[in-house]
Order: sequence, then C-alpha cells, then structure tokens
Amino acid sequence: MYNKYLVKEGENIKTLASKFNVSPEELIRINNLYYGEGLRAGQEIIVPKNEEKYFNTYVIESGDSLYKIAEKYNINPTLLAALNGLEMEDYIYPGQELLIPKSGYSYYITAEGDTIDTVSNVFKISKLDLLNQNETIYLLKDQILVAKR
Repeated sequence: MYNKYLVKEGENIKTLASKFNVSPEELIRINNLYYGEGLRAGQEIIVPKNEEKYFNTYVIESGDSLYKIAEKYNINPTLLAALNGLEMEDYIYPGQELLIPKSGYSYYITAEGDTIDTVSNVFKISKLDLLNQNETIYLLKDQILVAKR
C-alpha cells in the first residue's frame, strides 16, 4: 500500500526513507528515480504505507531466518519476505525489524498487469470493498493490498 507525499524543503531520499521506515533504495525503486537524483520541494513521490493496524513488528534475533520467523507466526515465508521487500535468499541480521502480517487479513502483492477487477477476484470481494479497505491503490508492481477476512 502506498501514499502520495509532497516533498518539503530540505528533505531528501535519506531523510524520507527514515521518516517512512523504508530503505533509500526502496524509495528510489518505487519512484523510478536514479541513484543520486535529488528531490525538490513540492515534488510528489510515492511512499510505502506501513500502517500498524495491518502489521506487527518483529526484531530479528541471532540465529533467526525467514523460515523460522514464518514458522513461528504461522505465515508463508515467501509472503513474509515479499511484505518486507526481501528475497528469500537475502541476508537478515539481528536488530533488523520485519513487518509481520496480523491474522484476520488477507494480503496480496500486486504484479504487472493487475487491475482492480483481478485483485478483487483474488480476494473474492467487491471492487468497492477492495477500495474501501485500501485507501490508496496504485496497482504498481509489488504494492501490498489488504482485505479483511
């Protein structure tokens, strides 16, 4: 899930990444920016919407793996990785925080070519319900959409 954000004077990729709890690389990727490209005040960018109501957080401990964490919370490890912008083979480290999906919700990560119709069919809900449960839908690749079960 994403929100639009209007860049303020003095903000840059690094400060916004920190503000929205995302890596600078992720902000660059979802906004189709070039490395080293500066932001200007008044520029509209897309930022991840990491609302706590859909997720809990988990701080990685020594010896953890995505598989162990997924098993602990009874979730699919591939979903856990995708929700956190990771690949299954990515290194995770102690102290790193992961978003853990809360029970009672279904999660879908969009792919290229998705439409409101296709996503509402995946969730088996109406288009109106999908729109109401996800304040902003851009249907960008890798957007996280949520539906209450």
